Amino acid sequence: MSATSTNGLRTNGLRPLVAGNWKMNGSRRALRELGMMSEGYDAGLRAAVDLLVCPPATLMQAASVIALGSRVAVGAQDCHAEEAGAFTGDISAAMLADLGATAVIVGHSERRAGHRETNAQVRAKCEAAWRAGLMAVVCIGETERERDAGKTLGVIGRQLSGSVPDGAGAANTVIAYEPVWAIGTGRTPSNEQIVEVHGAIRKALARRFKAEGRGMRILYGGSVKPSNADEILKLPEVNGALVGGASLKAVDFLGIAAAYR
Repeated sequence: MSATSTNGLRTNGLRPLVAGNWKMNGSRRALRELGMMSEGYDAGLRAAVDLLVCPPATLMQAASVIALGSRVAVGAQDCHAEEAGAFTGDISAAMLADLGATAVIVGHSERRAGHRETNAQVRAKCEAAWRAGLMAVVCIGETERERDAGKTLGVIGRQLSGSVPDGAGAANTVIAYEPVWAIGTGRTPSNEQIVEVHGAIRKALARRFKAEGRGMRILYGGSVKPSNADEILKLPEVNGALVGGASLKAVDFLGIAAAYR
């Protein structure tokens, strides 16, 4: 799942990534959808875009088996910062890698809000993902109140600097910009707003990580669906999408990825 692959269409010089976050949804029956995604990820689509599906931890191992050989990558939705220990109910990045995960989402707004995760905690989880050899998908985004107060770029800058560690692991990191007020609401920012934030993220990454920062993919997330994917995914510095509800159905998820055909 390298951003430097020589195959396929590139956006802003980078191979795009469409990632699906199933959140706390799905029983074993839902894996039929993953099977259809694997079947639908044909040669034309594989040449154009990377696909990643992040099911609940209960489905991780089975999902890895179903996706095996299809080149659909399987990831997780969170990890603990420590490799092992007395942390009842938690799962380490090393354990996820052992189950077949190749990536893990960290810092999603639902964890920042619902579990009160700080930038420092997200940073520690990102480091844990790096140690386990997993690609870290680091989520950042502003609330509606912060957007309305004109604080978006300041919030994004602080989350970015506080949540992404220094070090060689930056090359195996994806940033996902998800305006909190657009997640699951059906609302999306204007194209101008998306371009402004993604441009600011790119500048910050390039300033801090130099060449590696210019090679890090920046995904847009927030009510992405087949009907708006073609427009959003062609915007400058948008290197793919982090998809929520629309990733639960193969027809919708593949429909979003098809924007890159």
